[in-house]
Amino acid sequence: MGLMKSIIGLLAVVALASRAGAADWPHWRGPDRNGISKETDWLDHWPKDGPPVAWRASVGTGFSAVSVSRGRLTTVGHADEKDTVWCLDAATGKELWKHSYDSELGDNYFDGGPTATPTVDGDNVYTLSRWGDVFCFEAATGKVAWSKNVAKESGARVPSWGFSGSPLVHDKLLVLNVGKAGLALEKATGKVVWSSGDDEAGYSTPLPFRKGNDGLALVSSGNGYAAVNLADGKAVWETRWVTRYGVNAADPIVDSGRVFLSSGYGKGAALFALDGDAKPVWQNKQLHNQFSSSVLLDGFLYGVDGDTTERAELKCVEWKTGKVRWTREKFGSGALTAANGKLIVLSDRGELMVAKASPEGFVPTAQAQVVKGKCWTAPVLADGRIYCRGASGELVCLDVRKGRP
Repeated sequence: MGLMKSIIGLLAVVALASRAGAADWPHWRGPDRNGISKETDWLDHWPKDGPPVAWRASVGTGFSAVSVSRGRLTTVGHADEKDTVWCLDAATGKELWKHSYDSELGDNYFDGGPTATPTVDGDNVYTLSRWGDVFCFEAATGKVAWSKNVAKESGARVPSWGFSGSPLVHDKLLVLNVGKAGLALEKATGKVVWSSGDDEAGYSTPLPFRKGNDGLALVSSGNGYAAVNLADGKAVWETRWVTRYGVNAADPIVDSGRVFLSSGYGKGAALFALDGDAKPVWQNKQLHNQFSSSVLLDGFLYGVDGDTTERAELKCVEWKTGKVRWTREKFGSGALTAANGKLIVLSDRGELMVAKASPEGFVPTAQAQVVKGKCWTAPVLADGRIYCRGASGELVCLDVRKGRP
């Protein structure tokens, strides 16, 4: 009987750990870095006044999204000439720890504040500021394991709007969008492993993928995109992609040997093959992702078309052809994620909507005003809760768990 109880207890622990891992959103764009959650047990129909608000918090000015791991939420904001890394209880919003350091707001043509999202890797949290400050924290306590300024150490230029790509952990490396085509540190110590010169970086997050036996990452610069070998930083594929002001900010999407790129400021979008001469399979101006990354579901791209100075729209575009299937007007420069075949979209005015991801049209099954003011940050679904953030620092947790107490 004792042995049986032990086995049952062990199975319960394993099941809980498995569920917690599946529910985590430990870094920018989620577990698979594609903006898609694997959660299925959540409510996509709400009362007229919206889902219950579990908690609200103020985390400072900025556009950093949230990362959720092991019941802890981390994000970054700016106030009183300091950036602050916040760690909150994901279920209650209770402060677990915070770490502040001197930093400029950097409100050059926008509100300013941090733009990169923390990356959780096991027992550690990694952050990158707009000015090159890198921190490795103990996730449970907030103790600084190591820190440095990679711009000063490497000599890489800080781009016009600061570094915005979130850290990528790959094996023993911490890969950053710093320099022409990235920079890699030892994640345990912060020691530089490889770098790529002092050219101005782009603003997207390094996107890992595999080609044969090689681990690669797509990294943007001010003039294009490169696929670099993560072992040594050498480029194995490049394409010139010149956007006004060097703002290549939206994350690329890789699928079946092809890569999708999209930028604002009149640039548009294109689909490339990762083999050959980097000529586009198709290219048009139907989808301009200024900074909000698209998601790919069942052969269709869903994303924000337009800049903050325009009347940006939400669109559905065919992956293979670039053909527009539908347009949702007056959406603004918001952002989106997806889960269980549904789009979770947050307009630039703080209206949260859920709709089936379909090329036939955008028909919300749920919608509610959840945040005040400007909203450019992607919503996050983790463990049955949706987290939404506004530029002023308002962070709201919405309880969409099925069968919640």
